[in-house]
Amino acid sequence: METASCSAAAVGNRDMGSQRDMSLVPERLQRREQERQLEVEKRKQKRQNQEVEEEKSDFFTAAFARERAAVEELLEGGASVERLEEAASRLQGLQKLLSDSVLFLAAYDLRQGQETLAWLQAALAERRQELQPKKRFAFKSRRKDAASSTKVDAAPGAPAAESILASPLPLKEEGGFGSSWVCGFSNLESQVLEKKADELNQRDVLLTELSNCTIKLYGNPNTLRLTKARSCKLLCGPVSTSVFLEDCSDCVLAVACQQLRIHSTRDTRIFLQVISRAIVEDCSGIQFAPYSWTYPGIDKDFEGSGLDRSKNNWNDVDDFNWLARDVASPNWSILPEEERKIQWD
Repeated sequence: METASCSAAAVGNRDMGSQRDMSLVPERLQRREQERQLEVEKRKQKRQNQEVEEEKSDFFTAAFARERAAVEELLEGGASVERLEEAASRLQGLQKLLSDSVLFLAAYDLRQGQETLAWLQAALAERRQELQPKKRFAFKSRRKDAASSTKVDAAPGAPAAESILASPLPLKEEGGFGSSWVCGFSNLESQVLEKKADELNQRDVLLTELSNCTIKLYGNPNTLRLTKARSCKLLCGPVSTSVFLEDCSDCVLAVACQQLRIHSTRDTRIFLQVISRAIVEDCSGIQFAPYSWTYPGIDKDFEGSGLDRSKNNWNDVDDFNWLARDVASPNWSILPEEERKIQWD
């Protein structure tokens, strides 16, 4: 009897186990079906996102090509202040279009767009220079006064300040050309160099072959280019469009701009406010921190520049020599907070 009871109990247990297993089948099927539906939804969402990005990319390509053609037409026609000012305005719009599109553009398309902008800005600067008066003897006394008012402190025995159109150019009523030309400094060593807002507002600034200099640029330039600088400190107000660095070393910069591109530069600290992603290429030892320079009137200069002060991608950097997405580039880094205390004055 005992054996029969045990057998009956075993059969009963098996039946209960079978029933329990059968009751689990619908749950497993339901779970599997839910997982399948989630996967289908993910794929659908991914496909929709891809289609949206493709639509945005197509819109960008068409709009960028259209505006580029308009700027080129303005630059290729007869040079006049009105045409160049319109070209500059359209070029700012082109820069904003590129900046607003960085999140969905492929790296190659972004690079091509930035190279196009750099070429157009260089062409605009060249056309502006063509409008400069051939003879400049009438402004010698004005140059001398301007040189004394810019507070350029030359080191003993240092050469006189030689600038790229460094002295203020004639105003519109004097020369008939306006003030949106290239200005800057070159071939100087161990000097403190300054330009005030009325000297460089919406002008293209070129700084080249400077060594152990401190440069302070107050106001709102249109573009800024720094090349072949060694052990320099550059402090600049908000730049409406692009800042370019090339062949620099051991420098400290404070810049705010739409776009920053750095090429062939090493061991340089940059206190940055930028709308689009900064780009480094053939660089090493570049460190970034948030823009922290200030001076009386900087709020007004930011308003004039069109830069959005609430938007800063200072730590969002593309290295064109480093393609691995899952490994940080060794060519740039974030400047530690304890090293960000800089004596600007």
